[in-house]
Amino acid sequence: MECVTTTLFTELITNNAAATLVFPIAMSTAAKLGVDPMPFAITIMMAASACFATPIGYQTNLMVMSPGGYKFSDYLRVGVPMNTLMAIVSITLIPMIWPLVPR
Repeated sequence: MECVTTTLFTELITNNAAATLVFPIAMSTAAKLGVDPMPFAITIMMAASACFATPIGYQTNLMVMSPGGYKFSDYLRVGVPMNTLMAIVSITLIPMIWPLVPR
């Protein structure tokens, strides 16, 4: 859930703000489950870094939009599949590398 929430926030606000908003929720979830918070933190880090679907979430996307002749729909067309792929790979690999061990 944190991955999807962070990804959606990252597309609308900056990646730093998205991570800052979701991080306390993830840490609270880990604490309530009694597991290591590291997988949750890594998931947020990955999701906040994957801003491909809009030009407004990351300054570099916005900087290349006009000179490159890109439209908002170009970002959606290419970015949504990239975000989906990133989420699938992250959600698959993160628990393998950082298992949810009880604290």
